[in-house]
Amino acid sequence: MSMQPTESGEVPAETARVARAAFPKGSLAIRLRDELGMLFTDGQFADLFPVRGRPAWSPGRLALVSVLQFAEGLPDRQAAQAVRARIDWKYALGLELTDPGFDYSVLSEFRARLVEADAGQQIFDRVLEAARQAGVLKPPGRARTDSTHVLAAIRSLNRLEFVIETLRAALNAVAAAAPDWLTSYVDPAWFDRYATRPEDYWLPSSKAKRCELAEQTGRDGMRLLTDVHAADAPCWLRELPAVQTLRRAWVQQYVSDAEGEVRWRDPKECPPGALRLVSPYDTEARASAKRDIKWDGFKVHLTETCDPDTVHLITNVLTTDATIPDVKVTDTVHDSLATKDLLPGEHLLDAGYLDGSRIVTAQTRHGITLTGPIGGNTTAQAPGPYGQDAFAVDWDNKTVTCPNGMTTGQWRDALSHRGTPVIRIQFSPKDCRSCPSRSQCINSATRPRREITLRPRAEHEAIREARAAEGTPQWRERYAARNGIEGTISHAVRVTNLRQCRYHGLAKTRLQHQLTATAINLARMDAWNINRPRARTRTSHLAALRPAEHRLNGAN
Repeated sequence: MSMQPTESGEVPAETARVARAAFPKGSLAIRLRDELGMLFTDGQFADLFPVRGRPAWSPGRLALVSVLQFAEGLPDRQAAQAVRARIDWKYALGLELTDPGFDYSVLSEFRARLVEADAGQQIFDRVLEAARQAGVLKPPGRARTDSTHVLAAIRSLNRLEFVIETLRAALNAVAAAAPDWLTSYVDPAWFDRYATRPEDYWLPSSKAKRCELAEQTGRDGMRLLTDVHAADAPCWLRELPAVQTLRRAWVQQYVSDAEGEVRWRDPKECPPGALRLVSPYDTEARASAKRDIKWDGFKVHLTETCDPDTVHLITNVLTTDATIPDVKVTDTVHDSLATKDLLPGEHLLDAGYLDGSRIVTAQTRHGITLTGPIGGNTTAQAPGPYGQDAFAVDWDNKTVTCPNGMTTGQWRDALSHRGTPVIRIQFSPKDCRSCPSRSQCINSATRPRREITLRPRAEHEAIREARAAEGTPQWRERYAARNGIEGTISHAVRVTNLRQCRYHGLAKTRLQHQLTATAINLARMDAWNINRPRARTRTSHLAALRPAEHRLNGAN
């Protein structure tokens, strides 16, 4: 399939006449065409298609269809039907009334090309550029970021169901690819064990019987792996994705002893969540938990502008696997915003994104002020008169003085258990043994002296300043604006089902979120252009009686 770039040109006169008559007040699709013209051109996607072959449907129009599809939460069949039947979509796409559109499968094929070239970011950035040209996006200003969980397009499985389903998927793949070979090697008992999904029959309830079934499954899977890797087996069998997934899952879930017996691993022996498979049908999904939420899938981080009296647009969308902590993406978000020249002056974040290193890096590398709550001191003596903050640090002379006036110079650079730079300070055992406040200062009767661990100077001072500012009314008023990102996530969940994957794999899920963010931005630009006010946060009758000095302003 090839592409010969063509310009969309003007909206056909008959299409424009009928659209105006049918929508005298306009619609989202009609107003977008009037305000922004044809957002996407065929030339922007020329690299996705070869120069020879059957001509493809206009990729510029397909990009707009994909965005409108997510704006209205439509599946592929309904989106293709809208192109064929809806006047406002024909107007936005510049199509004749008699244009028959395309088969719905074209959208899936187009997304596959976008995923392969990671071109979803190009669609997202094009709308941001249009917003900049329209004068509604003017960095630097304030931005806010938050994340939410995303459920993979799979069924959640426990460990026993997972190993059974993984072996069943591998047997089905081999049966489809090499039925004659499998017939000569299959164990007749496998038809009873793996012909149907594990949830279709009752699994044992006792722990012993479940373990016995798991180890039987392990032996069956090991036999299949041995057979497909045998010298007389077709070499391409072992390269089937389902067989490769079976091999990975068996390494994670089973261990073979010296006699060749297969044993089901104890849960503590399994690899960490960042590596462990949770489904044979999506090998990039991971299990994670955050407070009382547990899920299998991914995580998405949305960053949007939040200056007052301006349209709030999503400027960055980042999709990761579910196990990556929020704090590890802070620098990634800033680097991404820097490439688009959309860095904010102040970035409002929750505690999950903040630590001393990120505060310093954001300020020194990008000139960004991070505002958000910093985790408290977790030492055993804090808070109290002998907490770590009560010790005076002389950075120039590399000495520390305790609240009782004892000074130490035992100062050395080291690494924390996470591999980050720290400074470890030790006081003299002689001074600590004779100290009358020893029981308050040292939390262990067997420890001979007080030890303190500090972050590097820039991080240490950044954390102290952040904690000092956190309790002030001015800080609370500024930080209240971060709450609006919850509304953006709620909007995306209600309109585009943000928390549920449509497709398998991280790359396709990333494209889904890029199209979702693009659709939300277009809807917000449209609302701004027609002066539709933002919905106010609902206030209960009791909350309305709260004295004004106790209210948090700027929550929008």
